[in-house]
Amino acid sequence: MTEEIKGNVEQGQEVEDQEIEQIEEPTASENIELDEIEILRNEFDTLQQQSAEYLDGWQRERAEFANYKKRMERERQRLQHNIAGNIIRKYLEILDDLERVLQNQPADNDGASWVEGIELINRKFLSALEAEGVVPMEVAGQQFDPNLHEAISQEPSEDLESGQIIDVVRNGYLIGERVLRPATVRVAQ
Repeated sequence: MTEEIKGNVEQGQEVEDQEIEQIEEPTASENIELDEIEILRNEFDTLQQQSAEYLDGWQRERAEFANYKKRMERERQRLQHNIAGNIIRKYLEILDDLERVLQNQPADNDGASWVEGIELINRKFLSALEAEGVVPMEVAGQQFDPNLHEAISQEPSEDLESGQIIDVVRNGYLIGERVLRPATVRVAQ
């Protein structure tokens, strides 16, 4: 009996040792699962990093596209002003002729109705130009600026400082903030 008990105890010890070995050493299937989990984690990290790069690139492209749209709108407006300016510049000569006629109107009342008709045409023409964004420059009495004015003569003047505009020979016009035609002026010396 003691031998039986000894045998049972030894068998129990062996069973216990096998259980400990089974607990301590993962099986082959558990090793495969752990490897797969590690691979999946690495793939997940890679994909997450790639996703962040794609998001960053997408946001940059979106900002660049918004800037492109703004740039194209400014370019379109500039082109529109250039085209309008080229067309309107032709009509400014007609306006100059009308203004000269008005400056040299007859003194007697014989041409009063004629003058009224010319003045009406002049006002209509100016309002049509203003509707297109064309405005005349106000230059009388200002300092000469070569960006806005074209001097045809310099004359001595006791009343005005040197470089100040004496008289406007031909009006200048702006379209938006751009000079459509510089004002032709006489400048004090």
